[in-house]
Amino acid sequence: MMKIKFLLTVLFVSVVGFAQSAQSAQSSQAVNDYKAVIVPLKYDFLKSDNQYRMATISKGNLTKAGFQAFYANEELPAELNDRCQLLYMDVKKDSGFLVTKLFVELKDCYGTVVYTSEIGKSKEKDYEAAYRESLNMAFISINGLHYKYSGKAVTPSGKAGMITAAPVAVAAVAKPAQTPVQTAVATPVADITDPNLLYAQPTENGFQLIDKTPKVVMKLLKTSRPDSFIAIKDGIQGSLNAKDNQWFFEYYQNDKLVSEKVSVKF
Repeated sequence: MMKIKFLLTVLFVSVVGFAQSAQSAQSSQAVNDYKAVIVPLKYDFLKSDNQYRMATISKGNLTKAGFQAFYANEELPAELNDRCQLLYMDVKKDSGFLVTKLFVELKDCYGTVVYTSEIGKSKEKDYEAAYRESLNMAFISINGLHYKYSGKAVTPSGKAGMITAAPVAVAAVAKPAQTPVQTAVATPVADITDPNLLYAQPTENGFQLIDKTPKVVMKLLKTSRPDSFIAIKDGIQGSLNAKDNQWFFEYYQNDKLVSEKVSVKF
């Protein structure tokens, strides 16, 4: 009986170890197809941009892990203009009693999570020290991916390399010849010389548009159309629509339709 229990334990440990190795290999392959990572200046659990230098630490850790990393408000090189060839970093705070827990998510241009790090933990009482230690600990698993760009472009559907495919990607794969997938920026082309240019950061349900300050100027929610979003600006709800190779924020004011041109870089 003892031998059987021992053998079962060994078998269980071997299966778990194999599964973890396979998952790690899959995660590494997933991120290797992306050229660079975009780092936001502020995470949801922070009160201000780069508070406790968390954005700086994030970018530094990504660089050490082998990634090209850029802040969300940085102007990207021409070869990185396709936003679907990039990953978008986010840091989440997990609940814990007397313990600070943070983990990193890397998302694609549709907001689908491509990779989730291990949870980094800290028992430091000071917020700054705790956040820094937890984030650095979370990056241990990212360093373990041994990232190296594969040179393979991510497919237009955004499905390649994903752990969980986005619904829009599944629909696109089902009819590859009939309906090539359009991104939200398929028609308008951003004028990077425009001083009022806004930069799009992916969110769970769409995007937020930030200026160079950086400040969140507008929030966008996805619709069934890639060229139209529900838009909220300064408490006013309207829509952001693509027309004549430009974006327009449209809303009603005093029963009259107002249309404002908006320059956006996705």
